Amino acid sequence: MAKAKTAYVCTDCGAEHSKWQGQCIECGAWNTMSEFVVQPAVKSAGAARSSGYAGAAAGAPQVTPLTSVALTAESRTLTGLGELDRVLGGGLVDGSVVLIGGDPGIGKSTLLLQMLGKLGEQLSSVYVTGEESLAQVAARAQRLDLPLGPLHALAETCIERILEQAVSSRPRVLVIDSIQTIWTELLTAAPGSVSQVRESAAKLTRFAKETGTSVFLVGHVTKEGGIAGPRVLEHMVDAVLYFEGESGSRFRVLRAFKNRFGAVNELGVFAMSEKGLREVPNPSAIFLSAHAGPTSGSAVMVTREGTRPLLVEVQALVDQSSLGNPRRVTLGLEQNRLAMLLAVLHRHGGVAAYDQDVFVNVVGGIRVQETAADLPVLLAVLSSLRDRPLPEKTVTFGEVGLSGEIRPVPNGEERLKEAAHHGFQRAIVPKANASKKGRVGEMEVVGVERLSQAIDASR
Repeated sequence: MAKAKTAYVCTDCGAEHSKWQGQCIECGAWNTMSEFVVQPAVKSAGAARSSGYAGAAAGAPQVTPLTSVALTAESRTLTGLGELDRVLGGGLVDGSVVLIGGDPGIGKSTLLLQMLGKLGEQLSSVYVTGEESLAQVAARAQRLDLPLGPLHALAETCIERILEQAVSSRPRVLVIDSIQTIWTELLTAAPGSVSQVRESAAKLTRFAKETGTSVFLVGHVTKEGGIAGPRVLEHMVDAVLYFEGESGSRFRVLRAFKNRFGAVNELGVFAMSEKGLREVPNPSAIFLSAHAGPTSGSAVMVTREGTRPLLVEVQALVDQSSLGNPRRVTLGLEQNRLAMLLAVLHRHGGVAAYDQDVFVNVVGGIRVQETAADLPVLLAVLSSLRDRPLPEKTVTFGEVGLSGEIRPVPNGEERLKEAAHHGFQRAIVPKANASKKGRVGEMEVVGVERLSQAIDASR
């Protein structure tokens, strides 16, 4: 067998070099070279080639029409945490690889340890820790009131020795905490480097697919919020989950950004307590402020995260600007879209805010990325500018076009049912999303086609 060759790859552009150098010749970036081992090709069909090609080698992959492939639904196992099952798409899938990232101390290790405790004797599991001792893991499990009997842990960072233990113990669920601490003997680079993370993740992914073991990888994040290491790490895994939470808040949001077995942008909500993470089955309650009475600058909207409709409150503050260029600040929304909506409000609503500072915030720290927030934002801005609250128990959603039209949004009926379930009495929505009966349960539904109609309906 030929000796493995070492190459150096630029982490910015992917150019390969035969030796290390400070600057990449292809893209000009400095200090981006990372070492990795180029595995030699295995001659699996050498005998067939030497005697002349006479067909595919035994055991080699064959080109197969999809009509002959047996389409069976993947088997899923519930983890015991309903919010985690929702984000995963309905439970654990055998042989899946899931990457969970988040800020330090957000609760990634706590969530996975609770999941293993909930699975208990149902699925055998191994928790591999590369950052803590076994005594620390046991102390955390005891603090969370988890049963210690079915929990098995391993303190190891070498991927070869981890896989040896996994082959002998045959777990159904394998947790790696964290992938940045794992290293392979094939490389001389330091643990956490691009090459080490990529090679270790590739070995774990191959192990998961060959044995049917569900693998969870905990990933560190950079100061920009992305997962540390190569971007290819997110491409290799089946699902990428981010654990988010505002500093000082006990609520945590688990969001799926990639999922080969379920919907993306699915949302799970947890609350941090003394006994670990607790599920929040009704997240709309935490995203709505409990005002004593009607408040100006506040509008309630129904957004949709994955398959779940959520009620969130959009707050706006409009104040006289002392600057030449008034400020436009958004939290949880796109700032450029706010500037566009203010221009539409001036042109088609007859309300000018060019000399006002406008601040818009989505309560609860949630990020709204869909256009259904257009109409709630404009009504909240108008309410703050006029210092006149919207009618009590009113909910709204809808996209606002540049010509002032109110455009429909997907799943309007489900949004209206969610608002009616929480006791709202009036809804201002696009006419195409309005019910033909004009009501949903006890809630009156007002359909509008133009921005001017929505402004009149909000008085």
